[in-house]
Formats: sequence, structure tokens, C-alpha cells
Amino acid sequence: MPLTLSRRRSAAVLAALMTLGACVPGESQTLTGGQLPPEPAARPIQAQAQVPAPATFEQWRARFRTRALAAGITPTTFEKAFQGVSPNTQVLELDTRQPEFTRAIWEYLDSAVSQSRIATGSSNAASKSAVLSEIEARFGVDSEYVVAIWGIESGFGSNFGSIPVVESMATLAYDSRRSAFGEEQLLAALRILQAGDITPQRMVGSWAGAMGHTQFIPTSFLDYAVDFTGDGRRDLWAADAQDALASTANYLARFGWRQGAPVVVEVTLPQGFDYLVADDRTEKTAADWTALGVRARQGQLPAAEAVRILLPAGAGGPAFATYPNFRVIKRYNNATSYALAVTYLGERIAGRPGIQGSWPTGDRPLSRSEKQELQGRLTALGFDTQGVDGIIGPNSRSAVRQFQLARGLVPDGYVSAGLLQAVRAAGG
Repeated sequence: MPLTLSRRRSAAVLAALMTLGACVPGESQTLTGGQLPPEPAARPIQAQAQVPAPATFEQWRARFRTRALAAGITPTTFEKAFQGVSPNTQVLELDTRQPEFTRAIWEYLDSAVSQSRIATGSSNAASKSAVLSEIEARFGVDSEYVVAIWGIESGFGSNFGSIPVVESMATLAYDSRRSAFGEEQLLAALRILQAGDITPQRMVGSWAGAMGHTQFIPTSFLDYAVDFTGDGRRDLWAADAQDALASTANYLARFGWRQGAPVVVEVTLPQGFDYLVADDRTEKTAADWTALGVRARQGQLPAAEAVRILLPAGAGGPAFATYPNFRVIKRYNNATSYALAVTYLGERIAGRPGIQGSWPTGDRPLSRSEKQELQGRLTALGFDTQGVDGIIGPNSRSAVRQFQLARGLVPDGYVSAGLLQAVRAAGG
């Protein structure tokens, strides 16, 4: 789900709003509106100062009303939106839940790119082919990936979430830990209501405020939602999904989608490959990777600049060459597993093959506490992870690679139960 904040322009939702569900170790996560378990989210929100909350919700509401009216919200809009609104305990529980366990990427992909989801996506792509062709022509975004986002975010419209957005955002705004984010999204939601795009009764979404078929949060709605049907409303909840699909295409286009260009190509790596350059950050031309022995599993590696090698399960799993369009999907949701799911659901909807390589299904992903143990032990051994938070980000992966190099292991940065055992053994 896309995320827009005034402090920084990126995508998808809520790394700062907590981690829920299962994803690739080390990635932030978010609650989606679809039927899948929650997946990682994009851009982290900047840390907020801790501001004492008003003593009561009513006091906070009165203070926020003053701010909203000063920002151009009419009294009528405000009163209609807040009719019957009170703090939602479910939102607070979900916001503060810290999952201990995560799922492996192959388990997530099995669910995201299931046969039933492929079949439903293909059926929708066929039944909406005329509309999708219009959207593709207007925005220059390949329609199969728009349909794939639709499927992963809301199960093709089967689950938008059921919490009133004003209620969920007011709850987060009242909670001092999330007040800046909540108030920003709440004010955006009021602007949407005032514009007449939707009524308060129909404006429902996830606990984190993600709305409609493709789960836009309010600020993303204001920035990227479009009235594709021409009825004067940007209705991301409408049964025909046209506005939502066009809005998603607009979002991807605005971040630089290249129509007809590759997204991900599964590759094989040569013997003796330097795994230090397979860090999802090192960029080379496709020709340079080819010169190093990287080969597409099928056909030729498409020519392009800024190609990266991705090993989501380390040297023992499939390898991928990722292209700029892959990074555009990650602006929608900054998680490798999510972007791979969108890519390969889109590929399968378009009738192309799925992932061919084998996953190391015998590996067990680490729990959050085990990741913290790993970080602490690596740092104690002299491989500084720059923090012990249970999130395996770039600093931790760099420390892992340096440990692997020092111990004669393949420096792929892959975190697993086997790696933890090796670190434990090294520490004595």
C-alpha cells in the first residue's frame, strides 16, 4: 500500500507503525488490506518527539478541531466525519503488537502467488481487458502488475478492511506515540471527505488507514488518486475498481515505471561468483553482469543500466537480476518479498513462467529474539551491527558478510538458524 508523508516522498505503508505478520527477515512490515498475512512496508517514518497526550479523547478532539478548521476543513465536514468516533482499542492493539516469529520468503510467495490467486487475477485481467488497456495507454504501466498489486493488497477487492478511517487515524493521532502521523493522515482523510470523493460511512480500511482496492492511505490518495471514470469522484472503493486501478498505475508511473521493460529476471550465477556484489545495492549494466558469467535462466539477460543481483535466500536459493521497475514496485511497498510477489503474480497472470529455482525450504527463519541475539553476538565478536533491535537491515547484513568472510563461509549475508549456530560457536 502506498504511503505519502510530507517529510519524505516514498511509498507503501507504515514501517513506523509497527511490524505485523511474516516476511523476509530484517525487513519492515505492514498490515495490508488483503487476505494475505501482513507484509513489509516501505519508507520508515522519521522519529517523533514524545508529546504528552491530552487527558481525554474529547480534549484532543477539541484541539484537533481547531487545527483542522484552520487548515480549511469546514465545521460541517468535521462534525459529520467525527459523528460517533471514539478511540478504537483494536487499532491500538495492532499498532503495538511485536511479532516474535516470521515466515520464510518461500512460504509468503506460495500464498501470494497461489494457483487460486493466479486464476482469479487472470479472470479479472480478461474481464477488464478494455479498461486495463485504456489505463495502460494513459499511464504507460504494464497492466499485469497493476492487477497483481490489486490481488495482493485486497484479494481483488474482497477485503478492504472494515475500520472507519477517521476512527483509526483519530485513534493513532490521540495516542502520543503516533500523533504526528495520525494527525497528518486524519487531516488528509477530512480533505478527501470534504472534496466529496467518499462518505464517512464508506471510508473504511485497515487499522493503519489503508483504503480501497489497492490500499492507499489518505496522503497517497490526495497525491495520486485519479478520477478515471469521469464521474467527479476518486472512488477507490467502487465495485468496478477502475479508479483504484488507474490510481495505482498513476502512482507507479509517477515513480518512473518503464513500460515494456523487465522487472525481474531469474538468473544463474557462475562458479566462483563474488557474492559481495550481490547485495541488492551494487549496480552494473546487464552486459557487465553477463561478462561476469551471470546468465538468464531463459533467453538472454535483457540489456539495461542499473541492474542488481538479488539473493533473497542466500547462495542456496534462487538468484534474480532486478531492474529499475522492481525498485518502482518497492516504492509501493519497500519489501523484497512483496515486490517479488507482485512481479511473479503479474508474470503468471500474463501467462509467463514463475520462479524456477529451488528454495532452501529446510532453513528456519530466525525469531525476533534470535535476531537480537545474533546482532549482539556479532557485535561482541567485532562485527558491529550498529544496534540490537531484531531488524536485519543493511548494517546487520554487512556485519554478517564480514563474519562469513572471516570464517571462510560464502559471504551472501543470508541470516538463518545455521548462521546463528556458527556465530554462537565462534563466541565460545
